[in-house]
Amino acid sequence: MVQRLTFRRRLSYNTNSNRRKVSKTPGGKLVYLYQKKLAKTPISGDYKTKLRGVGVRSVRPHKLSALSKRQKTVSRAYGGSLCHKTKLRGVRSVQRIIRAFLIEEQKSIARVLKAQEASKKH
Repeated sequence: MVQRLTFRRRLSYNTNSNRRKVSKTPGGKLVYLYQKKLAKTPISGDYKTKLRGVGVRSVRPHKLSALSKRQKTVSRAYGGSLCHKTKLRGVRSVQRIIRAFLIEEQKSIARVLKAQEASKKH
């Protein structure tokens, strides 16, 4: 007769986070070994392609905090989030730079107006 297996954790449903495989211990007993979720390679925001490069590791989000910067990015502008094609085409990156500049301008104008309001009150 086949040996029955029991879950080693509390979760008793067959969910994605509760994946397991059967393994035989040195004592000949069958036990469940829990499988970790598979990590996906980061993708580019503009072209939806996988980011290539030695520096870009595919790990689960919680593990990213433990990695050093060189394991998460590539040394170019927007290295860990956008692919090289974006830089080559330049169109979207230029739009992004202009947008960032305009947002900063908007913030500075708001600061100036706030200072003028404060000076009028005094």
